Amino acid sequence: MLDLFSIFSKGGIVLWCFQSTSDIFSPSVNALIRSVILQERTGNNTFNHNSLTLQYKLDNEFELVFVVAYQRILQLSYVDKFLNDVHLEFRDKYKNELQTGRYNSDYEFKMCFDKVLKECEKWAKSQAKIPKQMRTFEDSQKSKKTVASMIERKGDEKNKKSVKIVESKNLTNGKVEEYSEQEDDVIAANRAKLAQKLASKNKKEIKKSPKSPKAVDRVKKPRVWELGGGSRDLPTLEYTTDKDAVPNDIIPDTQIVGQMAGAIKDLEESDYSSSEDEEENEQPTAKKSGGMFSLFKGLVGSKALTSETMRPVLDKLRDHLIGKNVAADIANKLCDSVATKLEGKVLGTFESVAKTVRATLTESLVQILSPKRRVDILRDCMHAKQEGRPYVMTFCGVNGVGKSTNLAKICFWLLENDLSVLIAACDTFRAGAVEQLRTHVRRLDALHPHAAHARRMVHLYEKGYGKDAAGIAMEAIRYAADSKIDVVLVDTAGRMQDNEPLMRALAKLITVNQPDLVLFVGEALVGNEAVDQLVKFNQALADHSATNDPHVIDGIVLTKFDTIDDKVGAAISMTYITGQPIVFVGTGQTYTDLKALNPGAVVRALMK
Repeated sequence: MLDLFSIFSKGGIVLWCFQSTSDIFSPSVNALIRSVILQERTGNNTFNHNSLTLQYKLDNEFELVFVVAYQRILQLSYVDKFLNDVHLEFRDKYKNELQTGRYNSDYEFKMCFDKVLKECEKWAKSQAKIPKQMRTFEDSQKSKKTVASMIERKGDEKNKKSVKIVESKNLTNGKVEEYSEQEDDVIAANRAKLAQKLASKNKKEIKKSPKSPKAVDRVKKPRVWELGGGSRDLPTLEYTTDKDAVPNDIIPDTQIVGQMAGAIKDLEESDYSSSEDEEENEQPTAKKSGGMFSLFKGLVGSKALTSETMRPVLDKLRDHLIGKNVAADIANKLCDSVATKLEGKVLGTFESVAKTVRATLTESLVQILSPKRRVDILRDCMHAKQEGRPYVMTFCGVNGVGKSTNLAKICFWLLENDLSVLIAACDTFRAGAVEQLRTHVRRLDALHPHAAHARRMVHLYEKGYGKDAAGIAMEAIRYAADSKIDVVLVDTAGRMQDNEPLMRALAKLITVNQPDLVLFVGEALVGNEAVDQLVKFNQALADHSATNDPHVIDGIVLTKFDTIDDKVGAAISMTYITGQPIVFVGTGQTYTDLKALNPGAVVRALMK
């Protein structure tokens, strides 16, 4: 029933392999290595790829990986036991070769493999024949309950007389409970008080209230402020009637021009954290707390790590991650992955369990945040320009996360690098969405005017409200191609991940227009909600697409990063779920407050 069993080192050397069919299993094993082992996602020992299910076990002492593959439709109950038995058998038989690192030795393991497999199959059949016995009433928790344990007793001294006193025994003993009933005079007194209260209430309702004076019609007048500097008529404040009218009070801040040229600067801790001084003050006290005995804490000898020894440290780290805004499910998976990676590893003489676990978790977090593929938008824009077409980016996300604002920041960055931009106003639902983009275009046009570039650098393509967003995006891309515009930024309406009609409309927009980059805009304030948003957005784009190869989320824009101090866990949650990189980080309200993610700085803030 097993299609493949392989033993290989973490360096890629295959020690022994068994294959029952002539199929090629290299793509599945490579997918396991690339998607699970290298990305530190080893908390769950099961991985599905195409029609296969792969289960694996890590040997951290000898840096080995044991992998078994079988058809997904099969339900094999003995695979976990089989992996453990084969692991122990192989270690015991070739312990000397593994300790010396002789991976090129001839491992004759076929007879032991067949023996262990037959024993596990026999064990599975014997377990299937044993019928499950139902639990008796004496073994259940219900049999241990008494009448006294089911009665809620009030602790108030005034109400002690009105509460039934129950002296009960266990129900299974069959003894009679003794009850003491309430006294009749107490009940009669309570009834008299209730009747007197109802009578007084009825008398108050009978009394008629005096007639209120007739209301005088009042007309609401506009307030005139004393220090307002004079009143202005409403027509002079209305700018939405004339699209070309520019307010006189818009003065471009020319000091920011030229600051965003080239690649985006990396995120620094000063962009979101204000507790650096506190950390410096706390570090010396932490070092002194142990005294001389802290040196002897590290003397653990050559003891191998087990799940029991790591559990207290991992529990504290999991609570720490959740406190830093990492989703609870993601924090559990990260800790399980660290436990799997370190189980069986032998510590050095001066290595402690806490430091080893903490260092391994830090490495895993950096690995998760590091991009798995090249992300160079400027290079891709220039490549599309050479092909004679615009580079298209689509922004999507839930309501109120800052899609339009960060779209304007990215637009300013592209303008700083001498790329012309067309903003497609495809949010035809939210009131004021088109006017917001129109205001951004005016300000950006004032920062990069026509005279400085010998061409107009920023354009807005709008068709008003209530129109089909996919059609507007298609017309905007066609207009950009005809006008030789370099980049098209598509702004979409905010939508909740559970709204199926709106998610279907978003999938239609992406399927019809095939953008080069689909960016999910999420805020850094969310915790568990980030996981739900990303999973359902990705799933909706895949389910509602009409193509066999749907275009899902390519990257993430993390906004409001300046409001969270050191609670940066949303970055871990979003990256862990999709595996896609965080391309941009919004850190403020100006056009220059746009950064690139720095994995090291984020992990330092997360672990302190």
